[in-house]
Amino acid sequence: MAETSTWRAERREGSHDSQNKTVPASKRQSALAPAIGASICIDHVGKTYGSFVAVDDINLDVAAGEFITLLGPSGSGKTTLLNLVAGFQKVNSGRILVDSKPVQNVPPHKRGFGMVFQSYALFPNMTVTQNVAFPMRMAGIDRETTNRRVAETLEVMRLSEHATKMPNQMSGGQQQRVAIARAIVMRPRVVLMDEPLSALDRRLRESIQIEIRELHRTIGSTILFVTHDQGEALTLSDRIAVLDAGKIVQIASPVEIYRHPATKFVASFVGESNLIDAELVQRRGTRLVLKNRAGHTFEAESRNPDMVGRATVLVRPERIAISDTLSPNALPVTVTSALFLGELLRIEAEMEGGEKLLIRCPDTQARRLPEIGEKLYARWDAEDCWVLS
Repeated sequence: MAETSTWRAERREGSHDSQNKTVPASKRQSALAPAIGASICIDHVGKTYGSFVAVDDINLDVAAGEFITLLGPSGSGKTTLLNLVAGFQKVNSGRILVDSKPVQNVPPHKRGFGMVFQSYALFPNMTVTQNVAFPMRMAGIDRETTNRRVAETLEVMRLSEHATKMPNQMSGGQQQRVAIARAIVMRPRVVLMDEPLSALDRRLRESIQIEIRELHRTIGSTILFVTHDQGEALTLSDRIAVLDAGKIVQIASPVEIYRHPATKFVASFVGESNLIDAELVQRRGTRLVLKNRAGHTFEAESRNPDMVGRATVLVRPERIAISDTLSPNALPVTVTSALFLGELLRIEAEMEGGEKLLIRCPDTQARRLPEIGEKLYARWDAEDCWVLS
């Protein structure tokens, strides 16, 4: 997506990576973006409704121009936290700072944020151009500037050819792009998105995910994005904050969240997972030899030098290989289900100790679909599994 001339600006000299270390902007994925984003500091923020704690003493620092996703199940506090940042709800404790200035007592319309909701909330009696221009008209911006910015924004969102259409003449995906255009036309420092893609079908979601990511690279605003969809979070984010019961249980890059989850909850919620109960047999530096319930041994990597006794080991389904013959590190399994999914085979199996194992392997010309009750061997390398505890 080309960057429009009005949105070109001097780049920041540096920003922060997922571990909060300063790195040159040229090395960040969003290095193409102009420097209009604002930093956000959520400092010991809490929100209660009577005795119910919706947001429990949350701390979160968002770098200027960063794309942060708040991910969690229903009731985890992610939308409440977004509404606190937006100003739609009042905090009970703590502070919210934007570019180091407290905003928790600033009315929503004076915070200067762009907002995209799950519902498109377009004016049905206005054209696309009129919908996108509405915030600028309310701000009293002159007609020439408004027309120029609206035209640029429609170009960025690939909506120029729909400028004169009414909302009811457009698809759901097009209407959501209009809603996003309206949110960014004022060039806000911060854009808040509350599950904006949940009403769209799978193909549209995937298409607009790419557009949102490119939009972020183009305009450079800080984006705080709420979703319960793990795929969206992994696709879009610089970092993901996983919430559960009003708390952030892990915040890290998508790769770190997926490969090295901090807890069983994160491992189970983000991606499909196999959680194997095992006992430590031997330690060889960072490599552990473990024994499952049936007494079969396998190796795993661990960053915890003090781990002793029992552990829970995460193995992602796509990391498991199956074969008809026994090999080192392989465990015997019995197939309980086998499905052909086109590019993948989805196999459910049971280990001798009774634990279930989900396996996802690519379909190849030579690979056959196993039969229910068939005896196979499943194996993975030490670096393919992660010791949680």
